[in-house]
Amino acid sequence: MTTARLWYQGARPKTLGAAISPVLVGTAAGSLDGPIDWPRAGAAAVVALALQVGVNFANDYSDGVRGTDAQRRGPVRLTATGLATPRSVRNAAFVAFAVAAVVGAGLSLVVNPWLLLVGIAAIGAAVTYTGGPKPYGYIGLGEVMVLVFFGFVATVGSAYVQHATLPGVAWVAAFAAGLPACGILVANNVRDVDTDRVSGKRTLAVRLGRERARGLYVVCIAGAIVAVVACGAFVPPALFAVLALPLAVAPVRAMLTRHDPPGLIAALIGTVRFQLVLSVLLALGLWAG
Repeated sequence: MTTARLWYQGARPKTLGAAISPVLVGTAAGSLDGPIDWPRAGAAAVVALALQVGVNFANDYSDGVRGTDAQRRGPVRLTATGLATPRSVRNAAFVAFAVAAVVGAGLSLVVNPWLLLVGIAAIGAAVTYTGGPKPYGYIGLGEVMVLVFFGFVATVGSAYVQHATLPGVAWVAAFAAGLPACGILVANNVRDVDTDRVSGKRTLAVRLGRERARGLYVVCIAGAIVAVVACGAFVPPALFAVLALPLAVAPVRAMLTRHDPPGLIAALIGTVRFQLVLSVLLALGLWAG
């Protein structure tokens, strides 16, 4: 029997900051056009978190049945280790996606029915990351899709649902929230280069090689800081988020110097922490503006 604790670990809670960060930033950007609508903000957060949990379980299931996770280090893999049956992990993903679909549909009908198409695209992207006959995560497009959906769609979408407007700063802030999320995936894939190469999973880190992938990680972190400075051109208090920069030092150092799985896992967790603090500070700055 799979315990509640194992299901919690299988949901990979340490990655959930990547889901909530763009919602915080986008909601604050939307507040530039009026007071925050907290029920809408809460619904957006539920959708984002449910999608993240769903993609984590879907990834666990798909990689597990493909054999990609057989020698994987890092968070617990329910399917590959036999701690849960493939069917139950797949069903857990479906439940999470169903929650995202129901809450997202309700939010869309209140704000703009056309948002239903965005929600369908987001769920489709989550499912086909490592699932389906041609998963895009296996051909090196994972980081691109993370920037699209956990950067632009989540940030700009969270801003839009507030007052059905698209503040210009939201598009710039999407880079600040989304690029660290790309960095999280890069750190994860650098750790798994050897096992992914053997299993035929051609992630961007596999395609670029470890050293170039490490450079890409640094670009993601630096790009997020540049985006914060650009947000400051629209809303000066947004520069408050630069105070998160010291939190990037440890994960960047680990990415550039560590080669062991524990060191790279620490870099990944440090990146999540940096992204969340950066997003909270940026959200406060935008809201104050």
